Amino acid sequence: MNALLQDLQFALRQLRKSPGFTATVLLTLALGIGANAAIFTLVNSVLLRRLPVADPATLVRIGDNNNCCVNGGVQKNGDITLFSTDGYLRLKKSLPEFAELAAMESGFNYWSIVVRREGQPQGRSVMGEFVSGNYFRTFGLQPAAGRLLTDSDDVQGAPVAAIMSYESWQHEYAGDSAVIGSTFRVNTQPVTVVGIAPQGFYGDRLTSTPPEFYLPIESKARLANVPWVHNPDTDWLYLIGRVRPGVNQAQLQQKFGGMLRQMLAPRKVFSTNFGKPYLAKTHVVLTPGGGGIQALQEEYKSNLHLLMWISGAVLLIACANIANLLLVRGMSRRAEMSVRTALGAQRSRIVRQLLTESVLLATLGGLLGLVVAYAGAHALLILAFPDTPNLPIAASPSSPVIAFALALSLITGVLFGVAPAWIAAQAQPADALRTGTRTTASGASWLQRSLVIVQAAVSLILLVGAGLFVESLIKLQTADLKLDPTNRYLVHFSPQAAGYATTQVEALYRTIEDRFHALPGIVNVGIATYTPMEDNNWSDSVQIQGEADKNDDNASFVKANADYFASVGTRVVMGRGFTIQDTSSAPPVAVVNRTFVKHFFKEGESPIGHRLGPPGPNSDGDFEIVGVVDDTTYTTVRWKDHSMYFVPITQRFAHDKHPIAEDITLYAGAIVLETDRPMSDMEKLARSTLSIINPNLTVSKFQTFDQQIADRFSDERMIARLMTLFGALALMLASIGLYGVTAYGVVRRTSEIGIRMALGAERLRVIAMVMRGAMIQAIIGLVLGIPVALLCVRFVKAQLYEITSVNPLVMAGAIVTLACAAAIAGIIPARRAASIDPVKALRVE
Repeated sequence: MNALLQDLQFALRQLRKSPGFTATVLLTLALGIGANAAIFTLVNSVLLRRLPVADPATLVRIGDNNNCCVNGGVQKNGDITLFSTDGYLRLKKSLPEFAELAAMESGFNYWSIVVRREGQPQGRSVMGEFVSGNYFRTFGLQPAAGRLLTDSDDVQGAPVAAIMSYESWQHEYAGDSAVIGSTFRVNTQPVTVVGIAPQGFYGDRLTSTPPEFYLPIESKARLANVPWVHNPDTDWLYLIGRVRPGVNQAQLQQKFGGMLRQMLAPRKVFSTNFGKPYLAKTHVVLTPGGGGIQALQEEYKSNLHLLMWISGAVLLIACANIANLLLVRGMSRRAEMSVRTALGAQRSRIVRQLLTESVLLATLGGLLGLVVAYAGAHALLILAFPDTPNLPIAASPSSPVIAFALALSLITGVLFGVAPAWIAAQAQPADALRTGTRTTASGASWLQRSLVIVQAAVSLILLVGAGLFVESLIKLQTADLKLDPTNRYLVHFSPQAAGYATTQVEALYRTIEDRFHALPGIVNVGIATYTPMEDNNWSDSVQIQGEADKNDDNASFVKANADYFASVGTRVVMGRGFTIQDTSSAPPVAVVNRTFVKHFFKEGESPIGHRLGPPGPNSDGDFEIVGVVDDTTYTTVRWKDHSMYFVPITQRFAHDKHPIAEDITLYAGAIVLETDRPMSDMEKLARSTLSIINPNLTVSKFQTFDQQIADRFSDERMIARLMTLFGALALMLASIGLYGVTAYGVVRRTSEIGIRMALGAERLRVIAMVMRGAMIQAIIGLVLGIPVALLCVRFVKAQLYEITSVNPLVMAGAIVTLACAAAIAGIIPARRAASIDPVKALRVE
């Protein structure tokens, strides 16, 4: 311990004596380790996160994918993840291997419920989730106040109870204890808040907007006015259970699959020749449930893995810089090491001393890196999850992140301190007796040059990557969406949550059109189930009447009013769009897009007058096609050849034999307002207009059309910006490394350069000599980096848009950028070398 303390004290003295060296190393390490720790903070918070529940390791999820949200029909791969309510209840009773088996709805969104406390005039749209009565018991949770849901709350006819999230209780109601037991109006229906969820619990999945209210599954039909809660053919629930100790999961999975096939066999779809083969393939996959539903993780996994590789490359460049600095420092201390060796110091002690300095530097750099990581993680969260104040992810480095940063620091200190320490320890005692040498000194060592070459190669790869992702983002943002977002505003709302029955919505839509058209500046008022570039999609299998051979083709559909196409800027290219005469009592009509025509009709054949409907030999066709519109982009630009059809919002599918009260396709989800000029007060006008119509008609989300489109590119924008940032950081570090090696070489060759200049060498020749050495290293790095960059494209092309190879302009830009940086890094020591006074240089000896 005494020797270790001596080494630490000596190391601190040495670092204080070289403030420039110390500051450079610490800054380089802080940037390299900080970038990695920031990325790991996000990785740990998203990919490695476990639910804040009791013993998450014993939780098992039934299923291995993230289907959403309400499905019927068959899964062609046979992999089942969603279950009906009746199916869940049967499985819960028939599987004693589960101590608890809970269910939760598969899809919920920001306009799912409207909540208003009794006595308050205005409600607000919040996230709500419908769960089974044993939901909280399965997770082993205790209430922060009051009680949690029980099995008795989740039965038909029971008074509706709700659990409020702890965060909502604190932020919206200041922790008022009177909330517990009070009555709230949820979608206009009375609901009693019986308890508060535990602090930190954000539900069964990581999402940018966690649920504020948890409600029993049995209340879904009443509160959300949906007909399929107990429809045995409708799957809408995820299942997570807690397996009893000693249960063999492989055998349980096989048993589960057998029971599931027995449950699904009575369904009509599986009794047909079409469905029978798929029933035999039906199965489930049991997966670890400690992380909950992994939808967000699946969405961000590839991007986060890419960022880990990129930050690792930056750390590699930073470590190469540090190794070069340590090598230079070791060379400059050869005389000191020679004296210590001459006085009897063992080489092992010298190596240990130098390693102590390296590890101390790395540890200090790691601590500074945590500061960089904190700021970097904040920036990453803003880029990855914009406008999400309730996101349950903290930017503060957690214990695993701190451990990761310190471990990375120690590995860096040891790995890149060994070689310099060993080289410095090779100093011979006789070297201490020499005051000079008459031979010319060589420049930097081959190891130093090799490190600079590696830095240049890695920098080129990151620059090319940054160029590709920026090019991809530009392609996405400039893609022709076949719409016009200028002076368009999107108002998301829910007539369903406001208490409107399906028989009342036609009058409501007419009122909305009239009230908004009465506002100055309003040109068009579109009403639709969802809008272009929204994260939403409704689809179904369709066929053209008489074309039974195409009975397995899928198409998305949107229900909209007469102003809709004009309001979003979609052009009608054949026939007509919708009119105000296309009411619920008028003949059913449809408008299709160009891709639909290409897919369902022969080339040159007009679709006008044909009928479309559900697949089957006896299909009469629900709707007559009256028009064709442009291929406006829906959901994502990456979705090519997207067949779509549109029907009037108040017209029903003729094959739907359910009562009109159960037809949820009649409910709109958005209003699109086109104005004749930009209107800064449009949100206020929209909220007040809807409130005048009905106080329960709340705006769940307001955006300009441009904002909605921009949101669809947030992931690509984040990657492009971070790639550019890391590329610039790598270029800066590589330039510093090249400058350091070149400057060190000039110092080592001071005597040689003095002799050359004394013998008549011109300044330009000296500059050229130094620059040649610097540029050769950069060129070798380019030669190594170019093929690697070309090879790496195949690993990221899935994340790029319409890019399968490196654009020559991108490659040329990266090469020129690196060459310019190398030239700047080399010219400074080259000019310094050319200004050496030959007389002073010869006095060095």
